[in-house]
Amino acid sequence: MNRRSFLQLSASALAGCARVPRTVAGPAPARPVPSAAQLAWQRDEFALFLHFGVNTFTDREWGEGWERPALFAPSSLDARQWTRTAKAAGARAAILTAKHHDGFCLWPTSTTKHSVASSEWRGGAGDVVREFTDACRADGLKAGLYLSPWDRNSPAYGDSPRYNNLYSDQLTELLTRYGPISEVWFDGANGEGPNGKTQFYDWPRFFGIVRQFQPDAVIFSDAGPDVRWCGNEKGIAGDPNWSTMDPASVRFPGDEGVWITDALQHGHRDGTVWRPAEVDVSIRPGWFYHAKEDSSVRSADNLFDLYFSSVGRNGKLLLNVPPTTAGLLHPIDVSVLTDFRARLTGAFANDLAANAARHEFSSGGAWGVEVELARPATISTARFEEDITRGQSVAAYVLHGAAETDWQVLSRGSTIGYTKLDRFPPTTVRRVRLTVQDAATPPIPVAIRLYG
Repeated sequence: MNRRSFLQLSASALAGCARVPRTVAGPAPARPVPSAAQLAWQRDEFALFLHFGVNTFTDREWGEGWERPALFAPSSLDARQWTRTAKAAGARAAILTAKHHDGFCLWPTSTTKHSVASSEWRGGAGDVVREFTDACRADGLKAGLYLSPWDRNSPAYGDSPRYNNLYSDQLTELLTRYGPISEVWFDGANGEGPNGKTQFYDWPRFFGIVRQFQPDAVIFSDAGPDVRWCGNEKGIAGDPNWSTMDPASVRFPGDEGVWITDALQHGHRDGTVWRPAEVDVSIRPGWFYHAKEDSSVRSADNLFDLYFSSVGRNGKLLLNVPPTTAGLLHPIDVSVLTDFRARLTGAFANDLAANAARHEFSSGGAWGVEVELARPATISTARFEEDITRGQSVAAYVLHGAAETDWQVLSRGSTIGYTKLDRFPPTTVRRVRLTVQDAATPPIPVAIRLYG
């Protein structure tokens, strides 16, 4: 990963909350809204990233392109183990590095000999992309692919028209051979090729190939056009975090400028395109597997916190879990994912506001909704959701709670969007009141869920 260094959970566990009806008079101003593919992408909430390739066997993060294909020799590769683990962890999609910066292709391609077809794995007849996509379908996961634009092996790299043709051919192979692909993942990686020349990518052409062959896929990159990077690899979305953006703020993948990080982190309140943030982070310090990092795997508690700072800030969590040299996810990683799933399931099992009485109010230019529970309950987490099929509106809010008549502030926030998760000290309440203090348009219906 580390894109910038080149250039400078489960929705089913949380579903079913009733929406608050809208009563604001008059039509709201036109706002960008998600496409069907963008909406489905966000509702998945959590996906696994699988960094796998020759770097796995050279114990490096970035290959240099000289690596012999014979180095790629997983002893027990089992893509079903990857997808079963992902599904058990609550992920609904997975993305594979079909080619990283070293240029080694995990599928038999006609564009280069630097691929699995030149290794002895599976007798030279292996195809990791095929095994991955078949496993995704077998376990009901959506399959995504990452094809690095930087290629340190290809002699065509730096001869821009020639390499753009080669890259387009690779992309076409991936998008026409393996059935439905839900997400095509690009970055702006752009270093010198073997000839010392810098490559100029034809992004409109590459995006057009995706639209032609996988029209239902979302395209991820710094610049979208469907999904944007969150601006860091720490698992932390911006706050505020608008799903709308000014498309001129990030013009192409890898675009540079002092304004870029802010735009990626926060989006734009008055943005004219819908481009939500994907929040990528690795379960280990590196992105490829390294045995020396077995003692440095993130804990389930840490992943739980990352869920709050990604999904809980109107983003989607993309967690990298790299296969080992055996071609399997490490038992330590699998155990952490199992515990993470248990934490999420336990934390969000009982919505205390599910059957509560609700009513809206409007006072002094503010809009809100009050929820009255059937009996007093101790809460420590609130989940808010706007109906993003109608756009994103809320820009500032405050949540109050009261056991009887004495209201106290439980949390304050800025944007909500698809989801905002707030944690606060355990407090016994009978009523809670969400007040929207600022909004880009008259407030869109907001759902409230409360957890102990």
